[in-house]
Amino acid sequence: MKELVEIIAKSLVDNPDEVEVTEEVDGRLVVVKLHVAKDDMGKVIGKQGRIAKAIRLVVKAASTKEDKHVDVEII
Repeated sequence: MKELVEIIAKSLVDNPDEVEVTEEVDGRLVVVKLHVAKDDMGKVIGKQGRIAKAIRLVVKAASTKEDKHVDVEII
């Protein structure tokens, strides 16, 4: 899941070198934390959070195949 979030985020931002993704696994729960440059935060969140919701939806769809629950946090 970490790689999926990283690919999506790097394609959205102006500074792909500053994208940092960490992953914490606790059994079936996986927390993916996405850090981007301050200037790129709006591009990752989108208007009314639509892009952030889309990222979470894609990750959720991919995680069902692995039988895991994945939360994406944008920091």
